[in-house]
Amino acid sequence: MVLPKTCDCSTINGEYQVDHFSFAVQDTFNLRYLINDTWCKTVKNAPIFFYTGNEGRIELFAENTGFLWEIAPKFGALVIFAEHRYYGESLPYGNQSFANPRYLGYLTSQQALADYVELIGYLRSKEGFEFSPVIVFGGSYGGMLSAWMRIKYPHIVQGAIAASAPILQFTDIVECDAFARIATSDYYVSNPTCPQLIRKAWKTITEVTSNDEGKKWLSSNWKLCEPLKTEEDVQVLKDFLQEIYINMAMVNYPYETNFLAPLPANPINVFCQHLTNSSLTGKPLLSTLYRAINVYTNYTGKANCTFTKNTTPTLGDEGWDYQACTEMVMPMCTDGTNDMFEPATWNFDDYNNTCFKKYSVSSQPHLACQQYGCKNLDTVTNIHFSNGLLDPWTSGGVLRNLSSSATAIIIPDAAHHLDLRESNSNDSYDVILTRKFHQYSIKKWIAEYQRKF
Repeated sequence: MVLPKTCDCSTINGEYQVDHFSFAVQDTFNLRYLINDTWCKTVKNAPIFFYTGNEGRIELFAENTGFLWEIAPKFGALVIFAEHRYYGESLPYGNQSFANPRYLGYLTSQQALADYVELIGYLRSKEGFEFSPVIVFGGSYGGMLSAWMRIKYPHIVQGAIAASAPILQFTDIVECDAFARIATSDYYVSNPTCPQLIRKAWKTITEVTSNDEGKKWLSSNWKLCEPLKTEEDVQVLKDFLQEIYINMAMVNYPYETNFLAPLPANPINVFCQHLTNSSLTGKPLLSTLYRAINVYTNYTGKANCTFTKNTTPTLGDEGWDYQACTEMVMPMCTDGTNDMFEPATWNFDDYNNTCFKKYSVSSQPHLACQQYGCKNLDTVTNIHFSNGLLDPWTSGGVLRNLSSSATAIIIPDAAHHLDLRESNSNDSYDVILTRKFHQYSIKKWIAEYQRKF
């Protein structure tokens, strides 16, 4: 099936409550969603395939979830891609949505799930959809939302495909260094010298930029859009590099993509081709590293300079930092020995203080597990938890079956939610088989629901 370059959908705004859980706030806002009814027009009680929107513009996820588009015609499904509140154009208070905690405090996963429940209720209120089964789909944070939809609202949602969903990446559940070790292993498999040079480069950056001449040299050599002037600028650059390394591990797909950034097939292999000389030190090492990071920052060759403030400018994830400070507190640490990153310990008090200075809110590191469950999930049913072993977020993924129908799927050679992407001739047999298993279970979940009516 040839998929459209952009979502072939109608865009609709629905009016929803800002606060679903009290009677004190009566404010409403427009939640945007994309809808395609091409394949369900002659089907009574057609399945509803519902994508639980992530931390970004919903179009980006509609364009990168080809699996859903491929199977919708087979099931005669109504397709919905729902935008998450506070992302894209679904801003409850318009330009003031991020202005102060009074407006921003309604940005939670619980409120977002309630939006989706309301939307599903509206869809089922339409003639011919009263008994439509609902299957939710999502990848990454969207996958977490899909899993939580099925866990929290099993009477609303009949099944969930939760791809690369790190629902366990929380305090006291997962070791804080696991994520970094998986990311490092991706580079090590490509070339053992590659992560060694990345590790060496952190100290080299510090040494070279210890004076104004060095800052000027690196700014010029790396063609930085904003020259380095302070130690804070250098730290921003280091944070930028760390995000690049993590993003490439996440989207280390076997073909060209344009998801987080335009990238070649197997981008880590292309990146590591530049970092094979273990004897490199000093400025020659940094010059070589710049050529390597260009694989991520300027694969198209169209960029005139390197902008270090945002590695995903097309995503539109401005609100995620707030969520990470409140309910999505995911402990991360590095030691620079078992991983390739600059050593950084996890200290909740420091993290919480930083968040409070930013947003005047206190972090709640146990909230997600209290709301949805982390350790005791034996009652969960009808969910596929798929995780690729190339994906660092597998560190927080469900890697064992929770029940006979809440199944963990391990994909050895896949990166971040690769199984949700459209079919490609470079897909491995494991990815192809995973998609077939998704379809098998979706068909089974729909049939189980339909037998009730």
